[in-house]
Amino acid sequence: MEETLEIKPIVIAKKQPGFVETPYVKNIIRRAVNYIHAGYPVHFAGPAGTGKTSLALYLAAQLERPVMLIHGDEQFSSRDLVGGEQGYRRRKVVDNFVHSVMKTDESFSREWMDNRLTVACKHGFTLLYDEFTRSRPEANNVLLPVLEEKVLDLPAARGEEGYLQIHPDFLAIFTSNPEEYAGVYAAQDALKDRMITVKLGHYDRETEIAITCAKSGISRSQAEKIVDIVGDTRKDGKTPTVRSCIMLAKVLKLSDAKLSAKDENFVQSCLDILASEAAEIDEVRVRSLIEKYCGTRIKN
Repeated sequence: MEETLEIKPIVIAKKQPGFVETPYVKNIIRRAVNYIHAGYPVHFAGPAGTGKTSLALYLAAQLERPVMLIHGDEQFSSRDLVGGEQGYRRRKVVDNFVHSVMKTDESFSREWMDNRLTVACKHGFTLLYDEFTRSRPEANNVLLPVLEEKVLDLPAARGEEGYLQIHPDFLAIFTSNPEEYAGVYAAQDALKDRMITVKLGHYDRETEIAITCAKSGISRSQAEKIVDIVGDTRKDGKTPTVRSCIMLAKVLKLSDAKLSAKDENFVQSCLDILASEAAEIDEVRVRSLIEKYCGTRIKN
């Protein structure tokens, strides 16, 4: 009987029209591909809004293998990665060889189901473990022999060998946010030592402009001004990311607001978006930044 997978991978197209490839981004992907081909898992680490998941998905697509996606969760146990017994299998045999006599033999047994990590290891898929530090370290311990010895330890209940030899095509990509303090656990040193960490921060100006244009549809000249406004707030110790640029650009695109310090709608949008992404921001400071980069009014 042909084996069927209960949990199926996703297939990501190698060409992604919405993905922005500037020299800055290409350099990150080039390094990550080299690390993967050298046999090491890649770990994208950075604060929210730095494109970790987007980069991880794009990298996975370039590897041209089916992708098994896992999102870290505090409630995870090793069972949620490896698999476990899921319900029962019923078997009933009816013997009616003698017409006047009917015999039945009925039995129940627990049914084992492989989970995402086991499926990826067995079939050579790419594992993309997003925000893996949201899972408890004890749940992630199962990854240690997978990444080092290329072996997955299996519970006896699975009914096969006590371990699974990892498929040679198996690859792993991880993401995490080390700056979060709620719902995040410190990754054990032994696990981090088995992967190469690419630390992400704010993109360069050209990349932020390109991303803002691509995600919102506004003109480059408008994107430049929004990126400069957002970028200048970082000098005040604020931490808005390119996500703030995209939000402002989309609001601008869908409203009648103008890039002007005299346009109250645009000023209020800046206050709402930048405050939500960073911290309380001074209205006078916002108006001065808009005035600095946009003047009182610009032509669209």
